[in-house]
Amino acid sequence: MSDFVFHGLEDFERAAAKKQVQSDSKTVAVKLILVVLCMLLFVEALAYFFVVPCMGAVKIVWHGLTNYTVTDMSSVIAPVSQKNWMQFSREEAQSLVATVPGIEDVQVIKRFPDHVSIKVVERTPVAMTFVSLGERTVPIQIDRHGVLFPPSHTAPNAVRLPLVSGIPVENIPEGMRIPPKYHALMEQIATIKELPQDYFAAVSEIHVMPKEYGNYELVLYPIHSKIKILTDRQLNEDALQYMIVMLDVVNSIEPDVAEIDLRYGSFSYRARKNIADVGEKS
Repeated sequence: MSDFVFHGLEDFERAAAKKQVQSDSKTVAVKLILVVLCMLLFVEALAYFFVVPCMGAVKIVWHGLTNYTVTDMSSVIAPVSQKNWMQFSREEAQSLVATVPGIEDVQVIKRFPDHVSIKVVERTPVAMTFVSLGERTVPIQIDRHGVLFPPSHTAPNAVRLPLVSGIPVENIPEGMRIPPKYHALMEQIATIKELPQDYFAAVSEIHVMPKEYGNYELVLYPIHSKIKILTDRQLNEDALQYMIVMLDVVNSIEPDVAEIDLRYGSFSYRARKNIADVGEKS
């Protein structure tokens, strides 16, 4: 009897152990299936959020545009703008944007997986001049470094710029610099424009008169006056203040004056029939 009970217990334990093994196997299988499904979901998420965007056309964001529109600049980088993030060449895009005469500096940053940030610094005009283009005469702007670039038709508020004439720019294309000897004049004009007082509101034109040995002098044409003012190449706040004062003095002394000469540290004026020296410049 005891042997029968003992064998019965052994059979029961074997059956229980077998069921436990089968249960553990099923649990492991379920866990493996869950792990595989999670990995598949993870891979799919990676593909959706990173691989797919990376293979599509890049999304370009522009920064610093004022005188140019996004449409204008997008046409400039059209050869690379339809490429995906992997194929997009930062150097090529930067080179294309740099060909725009009105752009002084450009920085292109790629952001994974599909964004490109393009930051530009536009040129700030300090003066303008006119150049011959075929049978037409067109305006062109000059920055403080002497670079020529066309005026923008999309600028929100056009700032009045002093007209500079006499600089030989007929054969200089957009994006090129004026002759080096005139760079100092552009720097002087830029410095004056930064002053609180708008001195160029009183000057309609600055004419450059080339001299021998590569030097030059200036002729200033005041607004609301037919008098021209001769001065040397040093254009600064003191010179403009002195010009305005002497213009008022001459108008009160002689109503029919053709020009005022402020060169060489002296002050003289020329009427229609004579030249009168009225003092030394202090």
